[in-house]
Amino acid sequence: MAVALPDTRQLSDDVLEALRLRALRACERGFTQAHVADILGVAAETVCRWWVAYSAGGLDAIPHDRTGRPPGSGAALSDDQAARMARLIDTTSPEDQGITSPLWSRRAVGELIRKECDVVLAVRTVGEYLRRWGYTAKKPARHAKKQDPEEVRQWLEHTYPALKARARKERAEIHWCDETGVVADHCSGYGYARQGQQATMEVPDPHIGINMVSSITNEGMLRFMTYPGTMTGERFVVFLGRLLRTTTGKIFLIVDRLKAHQSAVVTEWVAAHADRLEVFELPRRAPERNPDEYLNNDVKRAVTEGGLPDSKPALRERLQHVMRKLAHAPKHVVGYFLHPCVLYAAAAAT
Repeated sequence: MAVALPDTRQLSDDVLEALRLRALRACERGFTQAHVADILGVAAETVCRWWVAYSAGGLDAIPHDRTGRPPGSGAALSDDQAARMARLIDTTSPEDQGITSPLWSRRAVGELIRKECDVVLAVRTVGEYLRRWGYTAKKPARHAKKQDPEEVRQWLEHTYPALKARARKERAEIHWCDETGVVADHCSGYGYARQGQQATMEVPDPHIGINMVSSITNEGMLRFMTYPGTMTGERFVVFLGRLLRTTTGKIFLIVDRLKAHQSAVVTEWVAAHADRLEVFELPRRAPERNPDEYLNNDVKRAVTEGGLPDSKPALRERLQHVMRKLAHAPKHVVGYFLHPCVLYAAAAAT
């Protein structure tokens, strides 16, 4: 195993002087310059330069200047370019620069560097530059709501296993359902800002939003419906009707405890279709146990990843495009069941 020598550019002046004297002593004793350079861990050209100077003028003629690449000379961006990038990040938004991102992420900054400096950098390298320039990633903190641990334990150990056994016996599909709202001025990603400052983004003037209800299975099936306003019993019944039309078998639908799910119109409709549909409720305040929640998080990120829509039709079109794409990607949908909090509902567990 070869011994690794330190880079001589990191050595002190005193150590370098000792190396020079040893190199010259070795050359005087007949060792080749190549062998001396190899033993001391310096370039052969360096030993040659020392020996030529010594032979011509003695010890006083030996050059003491440091060779090699000066610090910073290998940087992809010059100091002026780096300062200009930082100024643009501080004073403009990605949209101002024609970049499809709502925040200054590493990808967006990399695109800015490519456009302004004609330099292509890896995402990781962009992150190193941002750190060096004094930027840190910012993301809003999330706080879990209170829940009853005993109720969750009952669901995981008794209620859901019994439901799963019934579904297998009756050849019913288990669907996980949830509602979510997508707004044009929301971005769940990171954005870079100066340390101690808040990351900001430009948003549309009016509050633009649209709501959606969806259901997924652990085999990758996805169904969804967008709607204006809030979820009502009548709207939920419309979704249930559409859901039944997508299958000929029975559906066990797992929902949260939204009031619309418990309304009289829903209760009556479900009772009238009991041969095709049964509805089950999750534990209270336990959204992390619903796989459809992870789809919602993914969709919100995907909808605004390419920039913030500036109108409700544009937002609806973006949302429907994302959902249709997911509907044709069953393996991706199955991936939502692999989160540790919902692994109990994954196909392998079923």
